Amino acid sequence: MKLFLKGERCLSPKCAIVRNPTPPGPRGKRRRSALSEYGKELREKQELKNWYNLTERQFGKYVRSILEKHNAPVSKGKTAKTENASTALIKKLELRLDNVVYRLGFSTSREQARQLVSHGHFLVNGKSVKIPFYELRLNDKIAVKPSSVKKAAFQNILVFLKKHINPTWITFNPEKLEAEIIEMPTLEEASPPVEIPAIFEFYSR
Repeated sequence: MKLFLKGERCLSPKCAIVRNPTPPGPRGKRRRSALSEYGKELREKQELKNWYNLTERQFGKYVRSILEKHNAPVSKGKTAKTENASTALIKKLELRLDNVVYRLGFSTSREQARQLVSHGHFLVNGKSVKIPFYELRLNDKIAVKPSSVKKAAFQNILVFLKKHINPTWITFNPEKLEAEIIEMPTLEEASPPVEIPAIFEFYSR
């Protein structure tokens, strides 16, 4: 499954999955053994963790905090609690500063977005923030630091941003290179490529 870890490369013929669609192992052979429930849950956890470019420790901390707060049940099928917990988890992950920088189109991958934040190129409500996991809130304003506009990382950025489509929960002013959180991100719009209840089941074992 494509996780777009290499940004635009994943949309081109150079993508590893396009060049070699067969799974690892001897050529021409595919895995025949079915995954166990544990294996499926582990796979879902790994995919979402890699999707947001997080370490195991970071991701586990997010999931466990949601489990404690929402008391998400460990059971088959969806319930109101698991749906609320799934939405809460995605909100936390989407509102990370590095993810918002990526969603705004300032980077082609979340890894690159993390580097831009760590190097101090962004302001939050007028103050410099170098913490990639900084959690943004409603009405927070994110802007490129004036001294960073002429940096190599932002050269010709306006040309790229004209083609970029921002999430509906963020407004963006291309002239000021400033954005604002106007709504909370939704699970539907984020569209993570996983079944989140399976991830809760994994961490509840």
